[in-house]
Amino acid sequence: MSIERIESVVYGVDDLDEVTRFFQDFGLELVERTPDVSTLTTQVGQRLVLKRVGDPTLPTSPEEGPGIKEVIWGVDTAEAMDALVADLRTDREVVVEGGIAHTYDETGFGIGLMVTHPENLNFDVRKYNSRGRVERWNESHGPIPDIRPIRVCHVAMNIPKEGRHEAVNFYLDRLNFRATDVVKPMGVFMQIEGDDDQHNFLLCHRPDRAGTNHTSWEVSGFDDVIEGGNHMIEKGWREARRLGRHTVGSNVFRFIHCPAGGRVEYAADMDRVDDSYGPNIHEQTPPHHIWVLETNRDSRVPNTSEGSALA
Repeated sequence: MSIERIESVVYGVDDLDEVTRFFQDFGLELVERTPDVSTLTTQVGQRLVLKRVGDPTLPTSPEEGPGIKEVIWGVDTAEAMDALVADLRTDREVVVEGGIAHTYDETGFGIGLMVTHPENLNFDVRKYNSRGRVERWNESHGPIPDIRPIRVCHVAMNIPKEGRHEAVNFYLDRLNFRATDVVKPMGVFMQIEGDDDQHNFLLCHRPDRAGTNHTSWEVSGFDDVIEGGNHMIEKGWREARRLGRHTVGSNVFRFIHCPAGGRVEYAADMDRVDDSYGPNIHEQTPPHHIWVLETNRDSRVPNTSEGSALA
């Protein structure tokens, strides 16, 4: 049995119109809009569900106000889902409604399980040239007209430092996640059985709070990360972290502040790992990034000797 992917992320929001516009600008497709709910999708059919804070159908949460209220995981077969539900019912309530089994993890975050029906995807990635490796002949690059996230590839949640081992072990022991990188001062990166990303879920230790950290959305390449961030800035949204490449996971990233809580991340070129990878135990927290975009152009003291029109 196997959890294959993130099937759906459910947010509670204060301003449904604003958050719907944010995720449409981010590149998700709006498929349903009612006065109380917006549903958007990725290219592979995962769902982002937005409901107003206070909606009685939202799970309770340790985080007051806006934020992620439930992560629903897609299971490969009905038999596998039944087995997971039966195990969870040994020590917690599980409510099955509309084909989705709803319960709570050790921190109090809502989690769900459903049988997944992943959609096949054919998309054109950008082709890059270098000496000795030519992928593109007689064709120039142009702007990407629409940045559309392929999938939500991971979710990161903040958990209180006290009780962190129980919080992590729930996912490892009960849902068969696998720890890939354990950063003792900071958190645990975990991979689901049915995927090969270095992590699909991250629990970040915080001194005394639980809540939303970020959702990460895979796009097809480096250009998409850059142009997607530029597009969001042009639409009036605020960048949270400049373009860079992570140390753990290695993906290129760009973060935007999200009006639904936390941040969202455009991501590309994540490490793919198999069972021979890790778990890597980090006694100290590695640097956040291998590199991040830096410039001194805007703050430099003008040099009167510069005269080039190309500067």
